[in-house]
Amino acid sequence: MSKKEKLSLSRRNFIQQVSFASIFLLSGQVKALSPSEVEAFRKKVKLRFIVASDIHYGQPNTAFEEMLDKSIAQINQFHSENPLDFCVMNGDIVHDDKTWMPKAKLKIDGLKMPYYVTRGNHDLVSPEYWKDIWGTPLNHQVVHKKVGILLGDTSNEQGKYLCPDLTWLKEQLEANKKHKQVLLFLHIPQAKWTKHGIDHPEFFDLLKNYPNVKAAFHGHEHDQDGVKMMNNTPFLFDSHIGGNWGTPYKGYRVGEILNDGTLITYMMNPEVKMEELSF
Repeated sequence: MSKKEKLSLSRRNFIQQVSFASIFLLSGQVKALSPSEVEAFRKKVKLRFIVASDIHYGQPNTAFEEMLDKSIAQINQFHSENPLDFCVMNGDIVHDDKTWMPKAKLKIDGLKMPYYVTRGNHDLVSPEYWKDIWGTPLNHQVVHKKVGILLGDTSNEQGKYLCPDLTWLKEQLEANKKHKQVLLFLHIPQAKWTKHGIDHPEFFDLLKNYPNVKAAFHGHEHDQDGVKMMNNTPFLFDSHIGGNWGTPYKGYRVGEILNDGTLITYMMNPEVKMEELSF
C-alpha cells in the first residue's frame, strides 16, 4: 500500500469512528460538527489529548484484562496517526480491590504518550498508597503548551462521592490565571444531571470566577457520552472502557484545542466501527 493510500485509509477510518462531535467557540457558542468537519480542523490543532475512564480493572465476571489491553492498543493506534500530548484515565482505575492497582498501572504504562490519573469512588486507596503507585498526589496540576491541566480528587478511601478540595482548586485556578485555557478533570460530576451525580453549587460558584476554564471532564457515569452546560462551561462525559454497564460501546473522548483557542471534542467508538469495517 502506498503512502497516499495509507493516508486515505487513515482519514476514512478516522471519519467513520468519530461520533458526537462538538465545537466550543471563543464566543461561547456550541455547534455540532460532522466527522468530515472535525477532520478538516486537524492541521490547526495546538493541543490534543484523550480522556478515558472507568476501567474497573479486577471487576469479577468481566473481561477486565482484555478490555484494558484493547483500549490501550486503540489509544496508541490513534496516537500513531494523530499525535497526542497526553491522556487522562479519569477515575475508577480498579474495582474496589486495591491489590489490582499495581497490575493496572503496568498495563497503563504501555501508553506511548504522557498520562495522568484521577481517583474514582471504586479506587479504595489512601492518599499515601495512591502516591506510592502513581507518583503523584491525588490533587495535582501540570501544564502542556501553556494550557493548565488540573486533576482533582472527588472520593476517598471509603468510596464516598465528594466535592473536590475547593481550597486547593482555588489556589490552582489562581496560579493558572496566566494561561488562556485551563482543563479540569474530575471523576464525579458535581451536579445532579445524572443518576449518580452529586449537588455542590459552591463548586460552580467558584468556577464562575475563572472564565479561562475551557472545559471540565467527568467519568463515573458509564451511560453518558455527551455534554452538560453550566455558566457557559461544557462538562463532558466519555462513556467507559471497562465495567459491566453503560453505553453499548466502549469508547473514549478526544479533545483538541486549536491555535485560536477553540475547543473541539468528540467521542471515538473504535470497537463497534472497527467491527463494521472488518471485511
